[in-house]
Amino acid sequence: MVRKHEVLVTIVADTIIVKPGTLYLVSTPIGNLQDITLRALKVLAQVDIIAAEDTRTSLKLLNHYTIKVPLTSYHDFNKEKVTPALIKRLESAESIAIISDAGTPGVSDPAFYLVREAIRRGINVESIPGATAFVTALTSSGLATDRFVFEGFIPVKKGRQKRLEELRLEPRTIIIYESPNRVVKTLQDIYAVLGNRQVVLARELTKIFEQFVRSSLEELLKTVETLTLKGEFVILVEGCSREIQREIKKKEKVKK
Repeated sequence: MVRKHEVLVTIVADTIIVKPGTLYLVSTPIGNLQDITLRALKVLAQVDIIAAEDTRTSLKLLNHYTIKVPLTSYHDFNKEKVTPALIKRLESAESIAIISDAGTPGVSDPAFYLVREAIRRGINVESIPGATAFVTALTSSGLATDRFVFEGFIPVKKGRQKRLEELRLEPRTIIIYESPNRVVKTLQDIYAVLGNRQVVLARELTKIFEQFVRSSLEELLKTVETLTLKGEFVILVEGCSREIQREIKKKEKVKK
């Protein structure tokens, strides 16, 4: 029996011709496997090779859509070693798709390293847009969406305090990625430097146990350890409004 998604891939694969010698940045689902575009499926089904952050994770997606294209590993720990080989293949007119574990490659992952080198060598680069965790979290957060700053993963130790200090007077909504084992510490550090702001904690986006917690930092820190600390987190923090700026200036005057 042929499954529906098998038919889908067969159809879409016949309606596009992947360009030789082109590097494709293909966005993949951040949770729900149905959140992938038809164009992404077409490209993944036709390239010569797919470079994946974690081949085991990516294989689940490819198997779901019966895409039988060779996979190669490309991540933070091997990017410098693997990049020259991938560039050579591109220069030999092979087409390559690069994907991350979830979302848009190049956003808080090593794809930028390969993209930068490909551009330097005059290789064609095309982006296939799709799901991105921080945009999904932002649009459902209830915080200001007209202006925001994306910080990705902030430093674990060295440079952490400085990065947060730089954001203290940032007027735009602040977006930070964090792992479950560090999310409590990060919220505590944000509170210590930025003070009490409105905050939104989003996890397991597009999955069965998707969760949004909307609160003040002060209140959230009283209950955060009772929450399920699993999955990747997106932390969204209210920007520094004029009211907050006045409060900061008052506190600084008191200290003096």
